[in-house]
Amino acid sequence: MDRTEENRQEYKELQRRVKREVSKAKQKAYDELYTRLDTREGEMDLHRLARQRDQDGKDVQQVRVIKDRDGRVLTSEESVQRRWKEYFEELMNEENEREKKRVEGVNSVEQKVDKIRKDEVRKALKRMKSVKAVGPDDIPVEVWKCLGEAAVGFLTSLFNRVLESERMPEEWRSVLVPIFKNKGDVQSCSNYRGIKLMSHTMKLWERVVEARLRKVVEICEQQYGFMPRKSTTDAIFALRILMEKYRDGQRELHCVFVDLEKVYDRVPREELWYCMRKSGVAEKYVRVVQDMYERSRTVVRCAIGQTEEFKVEVGLHQGSALSPFLFAMVMDQLSEEVRQESPWTMMLADDIVICSESREQVEENLERWRFALERRGMKVSRSKTEYMCVNEREGSGTVRLQGEEVKKVQEFKYLGSTVQSNGVQRMWERGQEENYPALDTIPIPPPFPLTPAKPCTAVFYLQLNISPTLNSPPHCSCGPAIFSNLYTTWSSS
Repeated sequence: MDRTEENRQEYKELQRRVKREVSKAKQKAYDELYTRLDTREGEMDLHRLARQRDQDGKDVQQVRVIKDRDGRVLTSEESVQRRWKEYFEELMNEENEREKKRVEGVNSVEQKVDKIRKDEVRKALKRMKSVKAVGPDDIPVEVWKCLGEAAVGFLTSLFNRVLESERMPEEWRSVLVPIFKNKGDVQSCSNYRGIKLMSHTMKLWERVVEARLRKVVEICEQQYGFMPRKSTTDAIFALRILMEKYRDGQRELHCVFVDLEKVYDRVPREELWYCMRKSGVAEKYVRVVQDMYERSRTVVRCAIGQTEEFKVEVGLHQGSALSPFLFAMVMDQLSEEVRQESPWTMMLADDIVICSESREQVEENLERWRFALERRGMKVSRSKTEYMCVNEREGSGTVRLQGEEVKKVQEFKYLGSTVQSNGVQRMWERGQEENYPALDTIPIPPPFPLTPAKPCTAVFYLQLNISPTLNSPPHCSCGPAIFSNLYTTWSSS
């Protein structure tokens, strides 16, 4: 082009137009970004970006050597992969001692089951979360969501074939376990944890089966985990109300917080089949679930590649969409003879709290729970199970489990919420230790007296932002049964 004045002016005008268009495109992109950041997907993107940048700054993701069980450093790729396989194969196939045979039998329920309908697949597809790590087949659930009704029709046909034959595709049996670093020595296998990644299509199949099982199986009211219209806040609320009423009435309340060791990985599968049949599940569904666990193959992904496949023959599938409900079913059956009504017994998956008015009674209940669970392959943790007494008097003593003293605490973090043995008084002491300035604005001088306990109750209700109406039990999403029991305690105290 000639370098004339006319061409120069035309070039400058085009340059200005390009800049304006680029500016508009940038503004549009920023507007879309800000709009997305206000959504759950945007928050996940931001979290993923921050996590990735944090991981990129660490060398542990590139550790290519590992120590064997004797502490010798392995350097060859073959020996490192063999060590990872050996470690996880042993870890995932460890089983607790239990009674091998049951005295009582159980009748199987032989009945015809309906075919899978399209609306069941649509609901399962809607419940699946997006932007999740894919399994070994590398097919994310977004593929099925993008295909719309075509995917619904195809999946409905596929799931009906699986239901009829009781055999799922072999590709669904593969499980990938990437490893992530915990604290400690980067060359020690025990300082890494694995997360199981399964096929998203299999998870869809599990969602369909789970929805059908929930219509058949009725789980006890004491279970708050994985149940519709129940949540952690309901269990926290019930426990706090119970503790406040006993403080208000100047009576002792004894609580034991039971912890189970690696419970998902230790559930014996024979117990799972038994509990399913005892819960009234049709034998067709029992065989379908059994097929999900048969011939499953697991590989570990480390910095230098993937290990050889190995079998896992103990426990529930981690990361499975069906496992939480199966575990709730197992706990429901195993605790049938030992659990009390809410709020004296509350479970959220494997988090169990047992309450009683006397130390002797809570100790007896704890032993009954231990016997019921450990004879069937679970194990109560001696180091993590803890005991707390509300309104403790001198000489209340401690709780023992098989002759071993259970750790006694003044506060416990229950489902993410800290509960204290002496309520707000402990909250004040803790705040003074941490120099929390907001405590200076509380008009009641410390220490808070246990007599009367009204300040504790008032502050508790203030925190929950509800009205402390003592003439009727409070309303909550977990249903009337537990608060009917609470109201009985309420009236008698």
